[in-house]
Amino acid sequence: MKTVQFREAICEAMSEEMRRDESIYLMGEEVAEYNGAYKASKGMLDEFGEKRVIDTPIAELGFAGIAIGSAMNGNRPIVEYMTFNFSLVGIDQIINNAAKIRQMSGGQFNCPIVFRGPTGSAGQLGATHSQAFENWFANTPGLKVIVPSNPYDAKGLLKAAIRDDDPVIFMESEQMYGDKMEIPEGEYIIPIGVADIKREGTDVTIVSFGKIIKEAYKAADELAKENISVEIIDLRTVRPMDHAAIINSVKKTNRLVVLEEAWPFGSIATEITYRVQDQIFDYLDAPVKRITTADTPAPYSPVLLEKWIPNSNDVIKAVKEVMYI
Repeated sequence: MKTVQFREAICEAMSEEMRRDESIYLMGEEVAEYNGAYKASKGMLDEFGEKRVIDTPIAELGFAGIAIGSAMNGNRPIVEYMTFNFSLVGIDQIINNAAKIRQMSGGQFNCPIVFRGPTGSAGQLGATHSQAFENWFANTPGLKVIVPSNPYDAKGLLKAAIRDDDPVIFMESEQMYGDKMEIPEGEYIIPIGVADIKREGTDVTIVSFGKIIKEAYKAADELAKENISVEIIDLRTVRPMDHAAIINSVKKTNRLVVLEEAWPFGSIATEITYRVQDQIFDYLDAPVKRITTADTPAPYSPVLLEKWIPNSNDVIKAVKEVMYI
């Protein structure tokens, strides 16, 4: 085993796959000469050269379209957005071309491409740079959406995403790039669409994904002091979603809290809540609770930002509510 940062896990995954397959290349803003905006492509230009690690202009619609056309013609691009907030400029290409081309062409074309970069809030970056769009992309048939929460999962899932023959949205976090964790020395791949039970428990299930799951861990530690046993499921993949993992856990605990860093309307939590009440309503001993950001644009003020984004105290409160404590 070795200890790596999240950014290093991302770099290792891309580099290992590029050594394995010459059709894979990386393109995006500052990925080459600057070694990546968050240094997730450090050293890759030196190893693979300017034809396979390509700096782009600030023109997301343009380079998304170039990469999609390239993927349709036999290549396997990795497109890095400096932030997924900027992907909105290229979302027409992602939704109307990458996601739909296999169906629209009657299976004559596929689009093996990965769009990756940071999602969600990263502190005082303001309303237009603090948005989470997992549910937007997960709403689209033809796209797979991955949101890892730690370096181990990030590397294994990114390698799986690069090898996948469908377009994949791979969402990270600026606030996780420095996170450290032990990962195997050798190659490993984590299958897309399989959730992971990070902690086993008996009293309540918490489902989450991405960096916000850290607040669930903090809450579980505090609740354990009160003899409340929390099971934490990390979705890892938002689409396809591992509904079976959620259902089986709730059948055991009979209570569910969903923690998500996104606006409440039409959220991933909404989808999970519907599935649970539809399939195992009789197992529930309390209504499902969801914890999301406030239903407003992200504030810039640190005082307001603290109120806007969920924290461990919100999780503790929700758990106690479903346990009627």
